[in-house]
Amino acid sequence: MADKKRLAILGSTGSVGTSTLDVVARHPERFEVVALAARHQAAALYEQCLAFRPRVVVLLEPTPARDLQRRLLQAGLGCEVLSGAGALERVASLPDIDTVMAAIVGVAGLRPTLAAARAGKKILLANKESLVSAGAVLMDAVRASGATLLPIDSEHNAVFQALPRARGGPDTAGVRRILLTASGGPFRTASLRQLEEATPAQACAHPNWVMGRKISVDSATMMNKGLEVIEARWLFGARADQIEVVIHPESVVHSLVEYVDGSVIAQLGNPDMRTPIAYALGFPDRIDAGVEYLDLARIGALHFERPDRERFPCLRLAYEALAAGGTAPAALNAANEVAVASFLSGAAGFRQIPAVIEAVLSDTAWRPVDNLEDVLAADRDARERADGWLRAAGRRPLATHGT
Repeated sequence: MADKKRLAILGSTGSVGTSTLDVVARHPERFEVVALAARHQAAALYEQCLAFRPRVVVLLEPTPARDLQRRLLQAGLGCEVLSGAGALERVASLPDIDTVMAAIVGVAGLRPTLAAARAGKKILLANKESLVSAGAVLMDAVRASGATLLPIDSEHNAVFQALPRARGGPDTAGVRRILLTASGGPFRTASLRQLEEATPAQACAHPNWVMGRKISVDSATMMNKGLEVIEARWLFGARADQIEVVIHPESVVHSLVEYVDGSVIAQLGNPDMRTPIAYALGFPDRIDAGVEYLDLARIGALHFERPDRERFPCLRLAYEALAAGGTAPAALNAANEVAVASFLSGAAGFRQIPAVIEAVLSDTAWRPVDNLEDVLAADRDARERADGWLRAAGRRPLATHGT
């Protein structure tokens, strides 16, 4: 067995982070957890420290970080506890870390992901907003440093598995289409009237996946699929017209690749994030993920349908932002974060989410993206515009963790 892979898990208390630690715990001979980082979940982070004994821990806020440091010292653990967004960048680029799980939700995960890329790390990318908002900047950093970027989203991970390997990454020669599957979320068959009255609890009740609240709402609006379309453009160098979305309620086929000879290769598995996480952690080896094996005879049938663009306007908006290019995807993502946070707080209605996004996109001039500051400026501007729209609509906007 080669030396252990040394890991930093950014967003360790979220659903992807906890699933990552579950896989890691199954292979103590393969992996060593060097650093853990979370936004606010100090109690959960403390328990993770007891179980995995990292050398460095990060919480964003200084007061909870000091409290965590005290508790860890009382428990006899000498972890270094850091705080602040800058600490995330420091941890992501530590010399003694090989692999960074980038699982901090939202644009808040952009800077540490970029720091890991510039440091030449193996990046397991669960933070889709990094590629959506700053795809050109991030991919340039990956190429310049020789970093490795492996997607954790089940859909992109499935595409990655379905493509042959070439030097430097997946080989897309001969690919006609990439088909990203979507469950359709909890509102797949809902009427527009039902969507008007949808509550956060209903939106977060995903039929197949266990996810955090923000990404659950993105699934309910299908914005998550729109963001994944933009991600796929950067991960696989595909054009927008080569990337399609298909509804697949069972969530067994995680994505498909169609080739010019008519062949279609799909990746199947039970809906469990530990499968793509284990694939990326062990790559190029396959390792046990603790996932129940797929029983196709028990499932019996798989169904597919085209998405309803009237029910899910966020999908259309994402394609429009991708076509516009430049800072448009960053604005799309920022407006969505503001709108979703406002909905989750009870301050905005479900159908106001796409309304906010469309208002921001239709009232903004797009600029080319040359560097990170271009992205962050577009993010700030879009958040201000989204907040303004919510105020004008008589809704109280909720502050979100952005730039």
